[in-house]
Amino acid sequence: MARTLELQFVTEFGKPARITLDNPKEPIDEAAVLQSMGVIVASGIFNTANGNLASAKGARVIERNVTDYELS
Repeated sequence: MARTLELQFVTEFGKPARITLDNPKEPIDEAAVLQSMGVIVASGIFNTANGNLASAKGARVIERNVTDYELS
């Protein structure tokens, strides 16, 4: 099962933006995630097509099952 941590932000123009991280360390430390998102916003290093990140909106872990089939 593949897991991804999705960090959700709002840009300066009110548009959504996301940063995804593969295989996050479990269990998720919500305080650390919130603090990290604050650092990301304050640093201003991520600029999207919809503007700079302005605030943290939320975070979630997405689990995905992938089944590969070898077709011959």
